[in-house]
Amino acid sequence: MVPGREAGAVNDSAAARERLIRAAHGLNASGINTGTSGNLSVRIGESMSVTPSGHSCAAIDVRDLVTVTLAGEWAAGQRPSSEWRIHRDIYREFPEARAIVHAHPAHCVALAGHRQGIPAFHYTVALAGGADIRCAEYATFGTQALSDNVLHALQGRRACLMANHGLVCYEESPERALALAIEVEHLAQAYCQALALGDPVLL
Repeated sequence: MVPGREAGAVNDSAAARERLIRAAHGLNASGINTGTSGNLSVRIGESMSVTPSGHSCAAIDVRDLVTVTLAGEWAAGQRPSSEWRIHRDIYREFPEARAIVHAHPAHCVALAGHRQGIPAFHYTVALAGGADIRCAEYATFGTQALSDNVLHALQGRRACLMANHGLVCYEESPERALALAIEVEHLAQAYCQALALGDPVLL
């Protein structure tokens, strides 16, 4: 530790974890995630705090969070989310990423089940950083292959769908990451409804 900075770093870390917990509770409260599915993280220096495996986002507290280094190491006896690789790799690939949300919102999952992204049928697609929201190619959950596919789909974007799986997005804070996840699910719902009437006009 650098002398004189330890206390500030601890305070900053504590605040970041508290904000992550509030976002985790908000994820399920928003209706875009249920049960023990979904996971969130926040970057803290050269590590991240990530939600644990097998816990409902609605019920976790700060003591449940797992610290994982960007080298992929954590304390014995702890179990980070099975998707910790996605979180770790996004932080390593995109320095601007400070918080990540992964969830299984119903309409995002519906599109992902068809391996279909969200095109520019509405201008707010640009909130994810580009002219569309891509769908990452399929790979088994928890694998490096899935993480690699997500990184590819996120190039130039802050959100993507995951084939036959769900949604992942990153932002500069837990609150903004949650807000983006909710916005993408709203877009997915609107796009599904638009498809029921035929192919929508794209911008």
